[in-house]
Amino acid sequence: MIKHVVITGTSRGIGFELAQLFAASGHEVLALSRRTDSIRALGLKNCHTLSCDITNQDDLNKAESFVADHWPQVDIVINNAGFLINKPFTQLTANDMQRMYAVNTFGPIALIQTLMPMMAKDGHVVSLSSMGGVQGSAKFAGLTGYSSSKGALNVLSEVLAEEYKDQGLKFNVLALGAVQTEMLQEAFPGYQAPHSAREMAQYIMKFALEDGRFFNGKILPVSQSTP
Repeated sequence: MIKHVVITGTSRGIGFELAQLFAASGHEVLALSRRTDSIRALGLKNCHTLSCDITNQDDLNKAESFVADHWPQVDIVINNAGFLINKPFTQLTANDMQRMYAVNTFGPIALIQTLMPMMAKDGHVVSLSSMGGVQGSAKFAGLTGYSSSKGALNVLSEVLAEEYKDQGLKFNVLALGAVQTEMLQEAFPGYQAPHSAREMAQYIMKFALEDGRFFNGKILPVSQSTP
């Protein structure tokens, strides 16, 4: 069955791969990112691109209008967009923290609120978080803002799962370990992650389409490291 899928942060990395994989499998994709050149250049027939900053409500309203005009509903939302600053805690500015929380926490909140009226009865919201945002996991210096903003995203999903369980909506989080993406390289130059963006995107798509039906309100670690 064809699904209607909204994915954020599709200009590169995991989001870029996800848009391709869903489209290649015959699903309808709305790819949201501030920069659209890379995804548009692929010429994917059933992948619709929209320049969208998820921290800007006017941009989110454009996404809402697209769905209302072209789709019967939204089946899957993947909150993939993320922003990371690697900096010692005492050097973090208020603007640094606001930018990370705006993209990693408040952006997903606004997107979910915007699309909620158009979600299918069995809709699935999958938020991509970080192992650094999971209680009891190993933490890394320099990631105060990133990890704490992802931790907030985790709890948000747990609460939404409870609030909307009677409506059939599901909210789950995949807390990822290190993945070889441009964002990781910018924050940790030279670090080699164990998984490529393509490999992780394949796993995420399968979870969003199939495996996720067994879960609701769960924060699932996707990492080979322990804890």
